[in-house]
Amino acid sequence: MLLFLEQLLNGLQLGFMLFLMAAGLTLVFGIMGLINLAHGSLYMIGAYGAAAVTQATGSFTLGIIGALISAAVAGVLLELIVLRRLYNRDHLDQVLATFGLILFFNELTKILFGPQPLYLNVPDLLNGSVEIIPGAPYPSYRLAVIGVGMLVAVSLFLLISRSRIGMLIRAGASNREMVGALGVNIALLYTLVFGLGAMLAGLSGALVGPLLSVEVGMGENVLIITFVVIVIGGIGSIKGALVGALLVGLVDTMGRAFLPGTLALILGPEAASSVGASLASIAIYLLMALILIWRPAGLFPAQ
Repeated sequence: MLLFLEQLLNGLQLGFMLFLMAAGLTLVFGIMGLINLAHGSLYMIGAYGAAAVTQATGSFTLGIIGALISAAVAGVLLELIVLRRLYNRDHLDQVLATFGLILFFNELTKILFGPQPLYLNVPDLLNGSVEIIPGAPYPSYRLAVIGVGMLVAVSLFLLISRSRIGMLIRAGASNREMVGALGVNIALLYTLVFGLGAMLAGLSGALVGPLLSVEVGMGENVLIITFVVIVIGGIGSIKGALVGALLVGLVDTMGRAFLPGTLALILGPEAASSVGASLASIAIYLLMALILIWRPAGLFPAQ
């Protein structure tokens, strides 16, 4: 029971990390119609920004601020200099151009920071554990990540559904020409949306720094899982990104934790270890396939 509770919380923590990535990416694709493979590079920029500022100042809080600023600035410059020219191009051009940006950012990061990974310590304030129930301690930092993810989810919901800029974002996703004809600066709106998405990716990268190493190319693997989240949840939907991220986080974590042990009851220890690890690694893709058979547009496609 205690192991199940621990893995459940691990799945939620992973899910909220993925949501921070998926929310920005689904906004960009849903509103701008842009396939941005370089979104993972913004995640990497946020992680390196947090690591560099934290090592220079000794403050993880300042590191988070540095991550948000560095990712937002990089995202805005990227949109203004490169991506703005791709909005009216087909998706193949967008894929090729943004794939080239991945290579550019990886090499630039090597030049600036070197090829060796950087490591972040868990901040002292959160370097402990909390007993969820008696006898079940859980790391405070991971609980803080879950809390940040929940706060961002609520804030995004209020921004998109209750604010004027959210109204413009939803209108721009539905009919950008009409919104432009009504006097709204669509170019500025796109830049703001892209900057917001970049900031969320940077926040995700900063939060993962104390859990994993900060290294060149760290954004590519998480980008693949983020696209799975978006497809499951429905393109352009913040609600879908949240539900999809939590489903993927829980399925991936629970599969890796319990599948080998469950299969050992049938196949034996050695075979179960091999088969269970293989099934766990593809579980989220099987989940995506099943959901697409049931709902081809995803669970909560944008209306």
